[in-house]
Amino acid sequence: STFTPAKGRAAELQRREPEKSYNTYTALGLGNYNNASADFYTSLDFDRGKQLLDIGLNHFSSRGDIEGTPLDTDFYNTSLDLTYARRDREWNWNLGAGLEHRRYNWYGLPTPDLDETILSGLDEAQDYFGVGLQGAVQLSDAYFTDASVLARHFRDGVSSRENRLVLKTGFEFPVTEEALEVGVALDYVGGEFENGPLTQTTPTPGIRYGNLQAGVSPTLVMRREDLRLELGARLIYGLDTEQSAGNFYIYPAVRASYALMDEAVIAFAGVEGDLQQNSYRDFSLENPFLSPTLMVMPTDRQYDAYLGIRGQLLPELSYTLRGSYRAENFLPLFLLNPENEFRAGEGYALGNSFRLFYDDVKTLGLFAELQLAVNRDFSLGVNATINDYDTETDNPAWNLPNVEGTLFLDYQIGKQWSLGARLFYVGAREDLATVALENTAPEDFPARIVSLDSFFDANIELGYHLNDQLSVFARGSNLTNNAYQRWANFRVQGLQVLAGVRYKFDL
Repeated sequence: STFTPAKGRAAELQRREPEKSYNTYTALGLGNYNNASADFYTSLDFDRGKQLLDIGLNHFSSRGDIEGTPLDTDFYNTSLDLTYARRDREWNWNLGAGLEHRRYNWYGLPTPDLDETILSGLDEAQDYFGVGLQGAVQLSDAYFTDASVLARHFRDGVSSRENRLVLKTGFEFPVTEEALEVGVALDYVGGEFENGPLTQTTPTPGIRYGNLQAGVSPTLVMRREDLRLELGARLIYGLDTEQSAGNFYIYPAVRASYALMDEAVIAFAGVEGDLQQNSYRDFSLENPFLSPTLMVMPTDRQYDAYLGIRGQLLPELSYTLRGSYRAENFLPLFLLNPENEFRAGEGYALGNSFRLFYDDVKTLGLFAELQLAVNRDFSLGVNATINDYDTETDNPAWNLPNVEGTLFLDYQIGKQWSLGARLFYVGAREDLATVALENTAPEDFPARIVSLDSFFDANIELGYHLNDQLSVFARGSNLTNNAYQRWANFRVQGLQVLAGVRYKFDL
């Protein structure tokens, strides 16, 4: 043959210059309602990445007033976290410590025109303090795969306190072509409150609680080309240390996924259960307006059965569709405390705080989500959750919405501009307002159902990069200026605008 192939020439691609990374980040912002935010984060690298020291400080506060209440409505939330991590060839480990301080006010009075004598003697402030230590280790090429420990002390401004200790370990053993994974966990939470429930018109002895769980979770993991199957169970012994009463629980832990059409359609299903450990700290993160008069106990999630599909409609468009049915005993629901003027000396006794109401609830749910990621500069997503509740007491599922939805957007516009948006929708909820009477059982207190309207909250942030290190931002929250009630009697701030600067550098 006389044919001589010519050498090809590769096309030249325009490559984006890699962004220079800095190990330290700080930001400061100020806005209306006397809102202020401050963030600091640094990650110090030692020994070529084998040792890392991370330090993070976050603060957000507000000293503005909300119309409709004569009480203080300011709040602030501050946290400090430190983590030291070391990476070795066969194992990695880390140690961390954290501090937190949060302040809120029980400002949600159902009758704001109370007598001035009562208002002047009311201390509506509540402080939450926490300190925690944690550590974890991960090993490779060993039957013992990982372990973690968490120790936390939590207290508030009215002498309530709580301790938490969690120990977890993991093992993995080969079984022919499969793998047997075994998890072992020990979880204790205990604490006390100085005062008894507000359903009593006279102060009663305080409340003490202690819940210990010890469990093991064996799981046989089977992997095939398009199939992943996990056959397991959770065996847990739960002990009420105050009552010296314990029970043994067995829960299913079965999960499966199968690729029907490669990455386009993946079917998944499962049946799982658990004894969920509840704590005062976790409740306060969800609803900071709780009264320090709670009975804390675990939730018996008997089963959560679900079925769904997920995958890629297009290379840039992913989806998830999931239906579920779960049964939970002793599910904690937030419920308004009664107006108890007989204990007006306590800053949370005038119908301006919440208690826990435990109910057995069966929930039929549907979840759907779409996510569009054109490239790393643009992502858009929307999801919705619909739930139908059936309670053992035939009461509404207090403060649980039937419909929730979220829309989120992140867009990097060129090299300098960035745009982020978060839109939330929460459906209508119901609560119960009662008034405490002397010599009357709590179930006979005068009561009326309070209907909380659905609300829509829109938030947006716009940023401009002056250079690689310095940028400015403006953030708008509650753009519809809707003074909605997330919790009964507690209206939120209206339109909030906060602006600030961010700076990255090497420390």
